[in-house]
Amino acid sequence: MGYETLIVEKRGPVGWLILNRPEVLNAQNGQMGRELPLAWRELDADDDVRVIVNTGTGRGFQTGMDVKEVASEPERIRGRHDADTRRSQREGGSTAIDNQVWKPVICAVNGICAGLGFHFVMGADIVIASSDASFTDPHVSVGQVSALEPIGLIRRIPFEAVARMVFTGRHERFGPERALQLGLIGEIVDPPEELQARAQELGETIARNSPAAMRESKKAMWSSLDRGLTEALDHGMDLVSGFWGHPDDGEGARAFAEKREPRWAPPGAGRP
Repeated sequence: MGYETLIVEKRGPVGWLILNRPEVLNAQNGQMGRELPLAWRELDADDDVRVIVNTGTGRGFQTGMDVKEVASEPERIRGRHDADTRRSQREGGSTAIDNQVWKPVICAVNGICAGLGFHFVMGADIVIASSDASFTDPHVSVGQVSALEPIGLIRRIPFEAVARMVFTGRHERFGPERALQLGLIGEIVDPPEELQARAQELGETIARNSPAAMRESKKAMWSSLDRGLTEALDHGMDLVSGFWGHPDDGEGARAFAEKREPRWAPPGAGRP
């Protein structure tokens, strides 16, 4: 389907979801908010897509909500804040994990990532960044409460680093070296113009593996974040045993023994 604020395409086994409002550093307006769930679901439903890369066009990855639109039409952009609305926003939100995309997702941060941009980072499985990337949370500098971003980030990086970013607001940024040190990203790509090529290369490497096994592995990891250790391990074992008998379960071992590349079943085959 056609999109006004996104570019959605396939490059071999890798699907690309590219934020495409470069004139405002890919800030999210209402239209982008409506298109993102459709794009994630389109790529997730395509069996030819084994891995998804999320990045942005231009010199910014994503710089949060479009403040001008929020200022002119706050209720339309923010929506109501009752429990039902909050639940529906989580289930059909902006990121892969919001939309229960169980394919591996690589976030490739090009340029500045601010505010809402952290949701895409937090909702990805693997994060890489260009050498000119930078990170900041401007909420308190524009009179907004910073809550959802730090709540997600403190599950991935140290509390003090999150608190400093929240309270310094737009007056301080940190670069990819600090992001790598904190564990927010896993790789710096230099020069910056090689970011998409590196994301494609990494995506193609991941795509060589069993799509069904990766799906269940991702479910195990993400579901553990909302569980205690014992419950998470029990759920993980359920996913492991539920996969026994899947075509890929035997194919992987046979291919290894026969010293050949495995022939994986289509993603929907033998779904546990």
